[in-house]
Amino acid sequence: MKLLAPLVAVFALAALALGGAAAGQYYLLGVVIPYVAFALFLFGFSYKIYGWAKTPVPFNIPTTCGQQKALPWIKGNELEAPSSTLGVLGRMALEVLVFRSLFRNTKANLEPGPDLSYESDKSLWLFGLLFHWSFLLIFLRHYRFFLEPVPFFVGFLEKFDGLLQITLPTFYLTDALILLGISALFARRVISPKMRYISLAADYFPLMLIGAIALSGMGMRYLHKVDIALVKTHIQGLITFHPEAHVIGATFYVHLLLVSALAAYFPFSKLMHMGGVFFSPTRNLANDSRVNRHINPWNPQIKIRTYADYEADFKDKMKSAGIPLDAD
Repeated sequence: MKLLAPLVAVFALAALALGGAAAGQYYLLGVVIPYVAFALFLFGFSYKIYGWAKTPVPFNIPTTCGQQKALPWIKGNELEAPSSTLGVLGRMALEVLVFRSLFRNTKANLEPGPDLSYESDKSLWLFGLLFHWSFLLIFLRHYRFFLEPVPFFVGFLEKFDGLLQITLPTFYLTDALILLGISALFARRVISPKMRYISLAADYFPLMLIGAIALSGMGMRYLHKVDIALVKTHIQGLITFHPEAHVIGATFYVHLLLVSALAAYFPFSKLMHMGGVFFSPTRNLANDSRVNRHINPWNPQIKIRTYADYEADFKDKMKSAGIPLDAD
């Protein structure tokens, strides 16, 4: 059921778009649903970010695997255990852009003996990098439909993406790489017994949904071609709040409905790690606990009893017992 439920959900969304297009429900598919999905995305994303932003973080709890800055003759690691804001920015940039923590991923194997061995596993890092960067480049390429005039970087990305210049229209490398990344991440959860045991339907659904979005987009480009100019007119109408219903093609409305489903689902899913990584106290705090004292503001006020107070209360008894007194 963990696999079947998300698969049925994705097929149901595609079937809903096909049925709606066949019934002529272009305004519902092309205007109402995208607006509702975008509103849910904005509300849900903003609500989550607001909740994280207002949560107090009284303790210094960065996750590090390097030497903290301490004594002058001990060399600290400013990327693994940054003691300054600049170091935190460097570590965060490496985490967001190249998934540095995943690069250190290891896997455990039970060898004959039995012996437990650990070895480096770069597959999760590699396929995660392929998927996320391909998704980003594809999203940026779509700015051609969102903005007029088209930003200069879109043409550069299209030339870089179509470097091989095979097929007509030009085949984009990111189309293949995103499918490779999704397939590998999906296979990792299915093939590995440990990953299959801990995986939920919520882990499979985003992979299937994004895979369906990629396939429907590729279908429009290479198989069931649509009027690109009309697609841009439709998107521009949505952006400028002058929407109109257009007869573009069933494949386009399948693609649009799947994208709308992803946008509406995004803030309420694990995909929110995109925004959450910037609010994670284990990643965005400087490792300066030896320099600055971090006090929990929720701690109750406790009256401290010093040794001088103790000695003052029991001075006579201590003196009669022969215990030396600091006051003397």
